[in-house]
Amino acid sequence: MTAANPTQATDLPFEKAFAQLQELVKKLEGGTLPLEESLKAFEEGVRLTRQCQESLSAAELKVEQLLKIGADGKTQTKPFEE
Repeated sequence: MTAANPTQATDLPFEKAFAQLQELVKKLEGGTLPLEESLKAFEEGVRLTRQCQESLSAAELKVEQLLKIGADGKTQTKPFEE
């Protein structure tokens, strides 16, 4: 992926989106990108950040659902501990 041709963030698995986000951060921190490319990279980074956060939230919810417990036999959710 390049800043000029970003991959749609919603098409990527978490690991690839996170790797691309890390690469964008390196490029932006390097300070060598022209202004327009920096803006495109930043925009793509925001998109990737949102997608990664949504993926993590979905995974957290799934963990909570898988850890359902209840002394009375009824299902209850156990909050995910950070």
